[in-house]
Amino acid sequence: MKVMVLGSTGLTGGLLVKRLLGNPGITTVVAPVRRPLEWSHPNLDAPVIDFDDMNAHAGMFHVDVLVCCLGTTIKKAGSQDAFRKVDYSYALNAARLAKEAGAKACILMSAIGASPNSSVFYSRVKGELEEAVRALEFPYLSIYQPSLLLGQRQEHRTAEGLGMAVMPVANRALVGPLRKYRAIGAETIAVAMANEISRIDSGPRAGVQESVQQYSDIVALAGL
Repeated sequence: MKVMVLGSTGLTGGLLVKRLLGNPGITTVVAPVRRPLEWSHPNLDAPVIDFDDMNAHAGMFHVDVLVCCLGTTIKKAGSQDAFRKVDYSYALNAARLAKEAGAKACILMSAIGASPNSSVFYSRVKGELEEAVRALEFPYLSIYQPSLLLGQRQEHRTAEGLGMAVMPVANRALVGPLRKYRAIGAETIAVAMANEISRIDSGPRAGVQESVQQYSDIVALAGL
């Protein structure tokens, strides 16, 4: 199986790439990047590309599975428009190119509360992306909707840092319908995604198989 991971230099994407490289059933992991990686692996193809011109790299999208972990923050992006370009336009264009190239499965990292009707800009963009990717009709589509991600990022995010300090305690109070709002480790998500990819049959499918993975689903997929 050949798998593409977008967002491979991010927290979850980076953990996922390293897990996939240890899977003997995966021949190649394609991980497009903006700048050359400082490490390599025999099964890793990490082309440096211009994300504003993905169409020029259409050939690299000939994969069995696309995993999109692309994501930024409005603060890091600099504006809502710049945020939308990364979290919506880049992600959707990649999904479209992969589908056109014959990819049978897509795993999309979204967020809890994602809705095209949300009054919150972040949640609205995520919801619009979910709807747009659904419209591509991948034979297999899995949408991950985690709450706060726990893990060590390369860049410091103040709000997430505060959340990481209190969420392990707060998680215990989030039960029943509120369980989906529990913070979750990026490593857990990476394990869940890797396990799900291992179970995907890349052959032809009848119709569309779609699922949404929230906290309990992700933990179960990770085998925890």
